[in-house]
Parts: sequence; structure tokens; C-alpha cells
Amino acid sequence: MMDSRTEKVTAYCIAIILFIIGMVCYAVSDTTPDSPIRVMFDGGNGGNVLFDHMEHYSVDAYGFDCIDCHHYFEEDSQDKPESCIVCHEPDIDDEEMPKRSDAFHSQCIGCHEDAGTAPAECSECHVM
Repeated sequence: MMDSRTEKVTAYCIAIILFIIGMVCYAVSDTTPDSPIRVMFDGGNGGNVLFDHMEHYSVDAYGFDCIDCHHYFEEDSQDKPESCIVCHEPDIDDEEMPKRSDAFHSQCIGCHEDAGTAPAECSECHVM
């Protein structure tokens, strides 16, 4: 039978070994997805919008192509699509280019209206 000092030393050794194994496994794992799972859009004073990218992009859900939202993206390109803010900057003086919030509202709400799932209240999207 072990005494309490031996039990403590054994427990500490096991904890340290498990901690080291966990750190090594975490360090070598490459779990970064190719595309984002969720994106938090800065909604300004209206509140942020949490966008489920995988739900819209996945073929098991809506199955949109990248080009449906990232207008100038080439599907066979090795580059990642640029962020919306690259073209739809809030401070841009281009009259032809809609501001980011206007682009989101027309693109997102328009698509949801076509699908019959348009939000009735702002707080249905602007929740954060």
C-alpha cells in the first residue's frame, strides 16, 4: 500500500505527463479550416452581425459559390477571396460602389427575400 506522499507524487507526475502530451498534440495539430466557419461583421451602431459562412458555403446547406458573394473571385484561383471591406469601404468616395452596410443589406436581405426567409426586425441579424 502506498503512503499519501507517494500517491501525491504519482498523481503530479501523471498530470505533468498528460499536460505535456496535450501541449504537444495541440502544437502539431493543423485544424485551421480552409474557409472561415463564422465571420463577425462590424455592424457599427446597429450591432454586430454573426454570419455563418459554412452554412452558406457548404453544399450540405445552401451551397453558394464563392463568386456569389466575392464578386471578383476566380474559383480556380489558389488565392483566398478578399474581404468585403476591400471594395466596400465606408470612407470610399466612389459613387458607384455601395458602402459595406448598403451592400450587405441589398445582397443579404435580397437573397433572404427571394428564399422567403427575410428578417422582419433588425435584431434578427444585428444581435451582438
